[in-house]
Amino acid sequence: MNQKTDNRNNLVEGSIRQSLIQMTLPMIVGMFMLFTFSLVDTWFISFLGTDSLTAISFTFPVTFTVTSLAIGLGIGAAAVVGKCLGSSAFDAAKQAATVINYLSFGLAAVLATFLWWFMEPIFGLMGADPALFSAISAYMNVWFPGSVLVVCIMSGNSVLRACGDTKTPSILMAAAGLLNAVLDPFLIFGLGLFPELGIAGAAWATVIAWSVGFVYLMYLLVIKRELVSASLPSVEALRQSGRDMLRIGIPAAGANMMTPLASGVMTAIAAGFGGNAVAAYGVGARLEPMATLLVLAMSSSLPPLISQNYGAGRLDRVREAYDLAIRFIGLWQLGIYLLLALTAPLLASVFSQDDEVTRAISLFLWILPLGYGLQGVIILTNSSLNALHKPASALYLSVARFFVFYVPLAWAGSLYFGLEGFFAGAVCGNLMMAAISWRAFNRALASEQLLQEASSLA
Repeated sequence: MNQKTDNRNNLVEGSIRQSLIQMTLPMIVGMFMLFTFSLVDTWFISFLGTDSLTAISFTFPVTFTVTSLAIGLGIGAAAVVGKCLGSSAFDAAKQAATVINYLSFGLAAVLATFLWWFMEPIFGLMGADPALFSAISAYMNVWFPGSVLVVCIMSGNSVLRACGDTKTPSILMAAAGLLNAVLDPFLIFGLGLFPELGIAGAAWATVIAWSVGFVYLMYLLVIKRELVSASLPSVEALRQSGRDMLRIGIPAAGANMMTPLASGVMTAIAAGFGGNAVAAYGVGARLEPMATLLVLAMSSSLPPLISQNYGAGRLDRVREAYDLAIRFIGLWQLGIYLLLALTAPLLASVFSQDDEVTRAISLFLWILPLGYGLQGVIILTNSSLNALHKPASALYLSVARFFVFYVPLAWAGSLYFGLEGFFAGAVCGNLMMAAISWRAFNRALASEQLLQEASSLA
């Protein structure tokens, strides 16, 4: 693998603070542009009316399910490749990087086909009005086939990040996000020579942007940098590397899929307050990734740092990296909350002129972002546990968060205090889970230290 020695030395021997900053800053730009895919789509679609805005809001949990598979497989790839690099097993790292591409394509195709086949029952369970099925189908029939590309893109980007390169994935995501934003108005409203495709135009813009990004990424990985082999992996390589990555990637994907599953349940609860509440929750759900941008960027830059130092036996640096990330995120998200609370009415008016919808969006922004710092603790803990090759612990925490604390408390709050209680209950769920997650990571790291000490005495 190119620059393999430098990549290892930078993350295993350099300053933790400097490494984390250098890897996180490019990810902020890339993540920002990545999340503009859905946010820009939502903004342009809002001009088609409240019904179209409600329809696109129902798609978010389903689209994020596929994205969660991509994130999970990427976590598995990054953990295995990063640990191999940390222990100087460079050939094994390249083998793992090659295998992940084939696994990503196959698993994404299976999941997308399953969700497409059962599309109507799934949206029906979420509480979507049958009158919206036509608009939802118009979007998803285009989005599902193209979703295989985004899974492969995110897995390939994880290989680059595992090698210490967060700049290239960020540039690629930024370019794809910009292309999507440019194409949206042309394909949605039929500007110039383009046909007017309505809500389906947003899906076509996204798929075209993904296609361009996928072609360039494969050229980069296979030909230019030779991080991935151009030849088919052997059966033994598929078995060995695939097993290692799936052991981490599948639980990680399962943990990430808790988010859209919970979002689907939350959307169904919001549907009990009417279509305006669903539209507002959909807007808020798309603003949330932007508000937690640094958390999500750091959840991609922190694992390679932890994986390589874990592979090198430097658990002291693992603790330093985790503690630094947690402290910073807490202060940062407090500042973000204050900004959102002050600008809530203005942000709401950008997405809707309906008084009921804007009131509900403002309510979302006044309450739910209070828990984003706590949510940051949970997300960074899960990504750190995966980097320590403890995917089962991360999965258990994700299941507990959504289906023991987050969703049940939001539901209970909605029963007794209406929409305000719905949002406040979710914040309480994040508070409880953040404390449990922090304790779980410290126990896991203490266990690794005991194993390391026992190994040194043997």
